[in-house]
Formats: sequence, C-alpha cells, structure tokens
Amino acid sequence: MRIARIFFNFVLLAVLAPAAFGQTGKPVWSDEFEGAAGSAPDSSKWVLLKGGEGWGNKELQYYTESRDNARLDGKGNLVIEARKTDPNSGLECWYGRCLYTSARLTTRDLFARKYGRFEARMKLPDGQGVWPAFWMLGDDIGTVGWPVSGEIDIMEMIGKQPSTLFGTIHGPGYSGGNGIGSSVNLPSGKKFSDGFNVFAVEWGPRSIKWFLNGKQYQERTPADIPENAKWAFDHPHFLLLNLAIGGEWPGSPDDATKFPAIVEVDYVRVYDQ
Repeated sequence: MRIARIFFNFVLLAVLAPAAFGQTGKPVWSDEFEGAAGSAPDSSKWVLLKGGEGWGNKELQYYTESRDNARLDGKGNLVIEARKTDPNSGLECWYGRCLYTSARLTTRDLFARKYGRFEARMKLPDGQGVWPAFWMLGDDIGTVGWPVSGEIDIMEMIGKQPSTLFGTIHGPGYSGGNGIGSSVNLPSGKKFSDGFNVFAVEWGPRSIKWFLNGKQYQERTPADIPENAKWAFDHPHFLLLNLAIGGEWPGSPDDATKFPAIVEVDYVRVYDQ
C-alpha cells in the first residue's frame, strides 16, 4: 500500500507540476510519512538531533529523539510536537533546566542535493514564541562552518505573525539579521494554522525562487548579495525540519501560547528540474 501510494503521488505530481508551476522535473527523493500511528520517522531518511544549547539563537527547547516529539500519525503525516517540560525532568538547557522539548530532523549524511525543486506540504502552529522551519544547509558545514556553507530558508514562520511566511538566504557577509529575503502573507487574514499549505523553492545555478501554494513571491540571484561576497549556493545542501520555541527572533512564549504546539507535515519532495 505504501509503495503504491508513493508511486501514485509521484505520477500525479509529474502530471500536475508543469500546469501548476510551469516547471518540469522528475522526483528524486521524498518522504510521504506513511506508517503506523506512533511510529518513528524513517531512519533511512531522517536523523533526529538532540540538545538544548540554544542552537545559535538562544532557543528554549531541548530537541529529543522521543516519539513524544516526532512521530507518524498513521494518516500519512509527520507530527513534530513541542511540549512544556517538567523542570525536574533532568534535561539541561543553556539557561538551566529545560522548559520545553521539541524535535529537529535532518537528512545530513543521508541525502543532499544541488539544485532542483524542494517542497513540503505543512500545517503550522501559531502563538507567541513558536517558530517552525523547513530549510537547507550546505553539506560542507562540517569543514567550512556556517554561514560559509550557505543556508536556504524555504519556510520560516513566527507564531506572533500567524499569516506571514518568510524565505531567506544566509551566506558569508549576509547572515543572521543581515540575511537576504522577503515575506508574503496569506490572503484574507487566513493563518497557517488554519490548514495545509505548500512551501517550495526552485534552486538553479544562479537563482533561487520561493513559492507559496504554487505562486512565486521572490527570487534571489548573486546580484542581490553584498559586493565581493560569495554566492554560497553552488554545492549540495541537506534538508531540515524543526519546531523551535523562543529565541532572539520570535521571543519567548507567553501565557496565551498553547502547548502542545504541533507541526504536521504531509510530505517532503525533491524534484530534478
């Protein structure tokens, strides 16, 4: 059944993609998140990271390998769940005993690719301090470090702006608060927590284009980066999915933030354009 559904989805997308997006391409990697409810993500495709060191942004969560934080729902979705944590749990974060747990999945050392269409269909939580992301990092990060490795943020959303999608690139001379990107809002006051949306980039040798539900909302080229800076997007990148809590950008949760906070991922697909 799982093989049949994956094959059907690939055939369907191959037929629909040119009409919907004006692009051609064959599927080269995907996860449809088929499996029994409560089972772990496919370990041949994803690694679950661990730790509460702040992840470069003074984030408040501790990432775990627990199925409490990352699991399949039995309906074809991956669930990433952020929970409040008992301060006596023994988990240590950079600020002391951890207040939250969540999950961060990566394809590092399992799958990386240079160029193509990278997309995911996701439903996102809202609320102050909630920060889901679908993004990519250069696979040479272990040798050259960040931001020289490059970072492509396909989707970032902070819960206090529940209708706004951010897409950004980071590289040497244009990283952190100086990242280069743009944002787009859902129409008619809709929120990303209302339902599923498709987030994508089309990445080529001299261009990266961002899409929300098949509509392009920005493009970045080497002409956009600072003079004498390096275009850091000429080598393979791997994928990441995570749900952060707090941090320098979204700020900390408040009394109105609802937990557990949940990201649902219907699929992640990569196409060769």
